Amino acid sequence: MTVPNSEMENVVSESFDPADIEKNKVVAALAYILFFIPLVAAPESKFGRYHANQGLILLIVAFVGCFILGMIPILGWLLLPFYSIAIFVLFIIGLVTGLNGKAKPLPLIGKFQLIK
Repeated sequence: MTVPNSEMENVVSESFDPADIEKNKVVAALAYILFFIPLVAAPESKFGRYHANQGLILLIVAFVGCFILGMIPILGWLLLPFYSIAIFVLFIIGLVTGLNGKAKPLPLIGKFQLIK
């Protein structure tokens, strides 16, 4: 049984302390620029760790995808700008989500967890 995205967002958002969210909104948003900032600035924050995880996954997907597409002659080079735009859109979504105090997983890649 799969959980619809709106219900999944509510389940994820409810697992964080509102005081933690309010205190670490900016730190969580900075995770999409440098994923380890919340781990250093607010190591006790579950909300910060959640966004650090999302930022790390986005970074890995960006580098691996760009590397793979860069190695494919012609077709990969033609697809690389579109892939870069998709990564930028995910970056903006994560940044806005963190600043708004939400814990919504990024589309397609947000279900993975590397940082606990």
